[in-house]
Amino acid sequence: MVKPDPLAAKFSSDAYLGFDFGNKKIGVAVGYADTGIASPLQTLRSLNQVPDWDAIGKLIAEWRPLGLVVGISRQQDGSDNIVTPRMQKFCRQLNGRYNLPVHQIDETLTTFAAKQLLFDDLKVSAGKLWAVQDQLAAQLILQSWFNEFADNAKRQDEERK
Repeated sequence: MVKPDPLAAKFSSDAYLGFDFGNKKIGVAVGYADTGIASPLQTLRSLNQVPDWDAIGKLIAEWRPLGLVVGISRQQDGSDNIVTPRMQKFCRQLNGRYNLPVHQIDETLTTFAAKQLLFDDLKVSAGKLWAVQDQLAAQLILQSWFNEFADNAKRQDEERK
Protein backbone atom coordinates (compact mmCIF):
# COMPACT_ATOMS: atom_id res chain seq x y z
CA MET A 1 0.00 0.00 0.00
CA VAL A 2 1.26 3.47 -0.91
CA LYS A 3 1.62 5.75 2.09
CA PRO A 4 0.70 9.40 1.56
CA ASP A 5 3.50 11.90 1.80
CA PRO A 6 2.36 14.27 4.60
CA LEU A 7 4.12 17.22 2.97
CA ALA A 8 2.74 16.47 -0.49
CA ALA A 9 -0.80 16.53 0.88
CA LYS A 10 -0.23 20.06 2.21
CA PHE A 11 1.33 21.45 -0.95
CA SER A 12 -0.25 19.47 -3.77
CA SER A 13 -3.87 19.43 -4.78
CA ASP A 14 -3.65 17.52 -8.04
CA ALA A 15 -4.13 13.99 -6.68
CA TYR A 16 -6.61 11.68 -8.36
CA LEU A 17 -7.96 8.35 -7.19
CA GLY A 18 -8.67 5.64 -9.76
CA PHE A 19 -11.15 2.81 -9.28
CA ASP A 20 -11.53 -0.63 -10.83
CA PHE A 21 -15.11 -1.42 -9.83
CA GLY A 22 -16.28 -4.98 -9.28
CA ASN A 23 -19.20 -6.51 -7.43
CA LYS A 24 -16.92 -8.21 -4.88
CA LYS A 25 -13.81 -6.01 -4.89
CA ILE A 26 -12.83 -2.49 -5.88
CA GLY A 27 -9.24 -1.78 -6.78
CA VAL A 28 -7.97 1.70 -5.91
CA ALA A 29 -4.98 3.59 -7.28
CA VAL A 30 -3.59 7.07 -6.60
CA GLY A 31 -1.68 9.42 -8.82
CA TYR A 32 -0.83 13.05 -9.44
CA ALA A 33 -1.70 14.92 -12.61
CA ASP A 34 1.52 16.97 -12.45
CA THR A 35 3.69 13.86 -12.68
CA GLY A 36 1.19 11.79 -14.67
CA ILE A 37 2.13 8.69 -12.69
CA ALA A 38 -0.35 6.33 -11.04
CA SER A 39 0.43 3.78 -8.32
CA PRO A 40 -1.65 0.89 -6.94
CA LEU A 41 -3.07 1.74 -3.53
CA GLN A 42 -5.31 -1.02 -2.15
CA THR A 43 -8.18 -3.40 -2.78
CA LEU A 44 -11.46 -2.83 -0.98
CA ARG A 45 -13.95 -5.62 -0.47
CA SER A 46 -17.64 -5.08 -1.05
CA LEU A 47 -20.24 -6.59 1.26
CA ASN A 48 -23.28 -8.05 -0.51
CA GLN A 49 -22.27 -6.12 -3.66
CA VAL A 50 -22.29 -2.80 -1.73
CA PRO A 51 -19.09 -0.74 -1.91
CA ASP A 52 -17.28 -0.07 1.37
CA TRP A 53 -18.25 3.62 1.50
CA ASP A 54 -16.52 4.15 4.85
CA ALA A 55 -13.18 2.96 3.44
CA ILE A 56 -13.65 5.04 0.27
CA GLY A 57 -14.51 8.09 2.40
CA LYS A 58 -11.34 7.59 4.44
CA LEU A 59 -9.22 7.39 1.28
CA ILE A 60 -10.80 10.57 -0.05
CA ALA A 61 -10.22 12.38 3.25
CA GLU A 62 -6.63 11.14 3.38
CA TRP A 63 -5.61 11.88 -0.22
CA ARG A 64 -7.92 14.89 -0.87
CA PRO A 65 -8.18 14.20 -4.60
CA LEU A 66 -9.06 16.82 -7.18
CA GLY A 67 -11.17 14.19 -8.95
CA LEU A 68 -11.93 10.50 -9.31
CA VAL A 69 -11.46 8.21 -12.31
CA VAL A 70 -13.54 5.05 -12.80
CA GLY A 71 -13.00 2.40 -15.43
CA ILE A 72 -16.15 1.52 -17.34
CA SER A 73 -16.45 -1.88 -18.99
CA ARG A 74 -18.15 -2.13 -22.38
CA GLN A 75 -18.58 -4.65 -25.17
CA GLN A 76 -16.04 -4.60 -27.99
CA ASP A 77 -18.52 -2.71 -30.16
CA GLY A 78 -18.83 0.03 -27.49
CA SER A 79 -22.27 -1.01 -26.25
CA ASP A 80 -23.02 -1.60 -22.59
CA ASN A 81 -22.42 -5.02 -21.09
CA ILE A 82 -24.11 -6.56 -18.07
CA VAL A 83 -21.92 -4.67 -15.53
CA THR A 84 -21.88 -1.24 -17.21
CA PRO A 85 -25.04 0.06 -15.46
CA ARG A 86 -23.63 -0.89 -12.01
CA MET A 87 -20.38 0.90 -12.83
CA GLN A 88 -22.26 4.01 -13.90
CA LYS A 89 -24.33 3.86 -10.71
CA PHE A 90 -21.06 3.67 -8.72
CA CYS A 91 -19.89 6.82 -10.56
CA ARG A 92 -23.10 8.68 -9.69
CA GLN A 93 -22.82 7.57 -6.05
CA LEU A 94 -19.19 8.75 -5.83
CA ASN A 95 -20.16 12.14 -7.22
CA GLY A 96 -23.20 12.43 -4.96
CA ARG A 97 -21.43 11.36 -1.78
CA TYR A 98 -18.17 13.27 -2.18
CA ASN A 99 -19.08 16.13 -4.54
CA LEU A 100 -16.01 15.48 -6.68
CA PRO A 101 -15.81 15.25 -10.46
CA VAL A 102 -15.92 11.64 -11.61
CA HIS A 103 -14.25 10.87 -14.93
CA GLN A 104 -15.06 7.67 -16.78
CA ILE A 105 -12.64 5.84 -19.06
CA ASP A 106 -12.88 2.61 -21.00
CA GLU A 107 -11.39 -0.18 -18.88
CA THR A 108 -11.57 -2.92 -21.45
CA LEU A 109 -9.12 -5.70 -20.62
CA THR A 110 -7.41 -3.87 -17.72
CA THR A 111 -8.06 -6.70 -15.26
CA PHE A 112 -6.87 -9.19 -17.88
CA ALA A 113 -3.72 -7.11 -18.46
CA ALA A 114 -3.12 -6.85 -14.72
CA LYS A 115 -3.47 -10.63 -14.29
CA GLN A 116 -1.16 -11.28 -17.21
CA LEU A 117 1.49 -8.90 -15.88
CA LEU A 118 1.32 -10.28 -12.36
CA PHE A 119 1.07 -13.99 -13.16
CA ASP A 120 3.05 -14.36 -16.39
CA ASP A 121 5.66 -11.62 -16.10
CA LEU A 122 6.18 -11.24 -12.35
CA LYS A 123 5.29 -14.85 -11.39
CA VAL A 124 2.95 -13.78 -8.57
CA SER A 125 1.19 -16.75 -6.98
CA ALA A 126 -2.50 -17.32 -7.67
CA GLY A 127 -3.41 -16.55 -4.04
CA LYS A 128 -1.56 -13.24 -4.03
CA LEU A 129 -2.88 -12.45 -7.52
CA TRP A 130 -6.47 -12.39 -6.25
CA ALA A 131 -5.52 -9.83 -3.58
CA VAL A 132 -3.67 -7.35 -5.81
CA GLN A 133 -4.97 -7.67 -9.37
CA ASP A 134 -7.74 -5.09 -8.86
CA GLN A 135 -5.47 -2.37 -7.49
CA LEU A 136 -3.09 -2.94 -10.42
CA ALA A 137 -6.07 -2.73 -12.79
CA ALA A 138 -7.02 0.56 -11.08
CA GLN A 139 -3.47 1.77 -11.66
CA LEU A 140 -3.74 0.90 -15.36
CA ILE A 141 -7.09 2.72 -15.55
CA LEU A 142 -5.74 5.86 -13.86
CA GLN A 143 -2.50 5.78 -15.86
CA SER A 144 -4.47 5.50 -19.12
CA TRP A 145 -6.60 8.45 -18.08
CA PHE A 146 -3.49 10.51 -17.23
CA ASN A 147 -1.99 9.65 -20.61
CA GLU A 148 -5.12 10.72 -22.51
CA PHE A 149 -7.04 13.35 -20.58
CA ALA A 150 -5.34 14.63 -17.44
CA ASP A 151 -4.20 18.08 -18.60
CA ASN A 152 -7.61 19.26 -19.82
CA ALA A 153 -9.53 17.59 -17.00
CA LYS A 154 -7.29 19.05 -14.29
CA ARG A 155 -7.97 22.58 -15.55
CA GLN A 156 -11.72 21.92 -15.53
CA ASP A 157 -11.62 20.29 -12.08
CA GLU A 158 -9.67 23.20 -10.60
CA GLU A 159 -12.26 25.63 -12.01
CA ARG A 160 -15.04 23.68 -10.23
CA LYS A 161 -13.39 24.05 -6.81
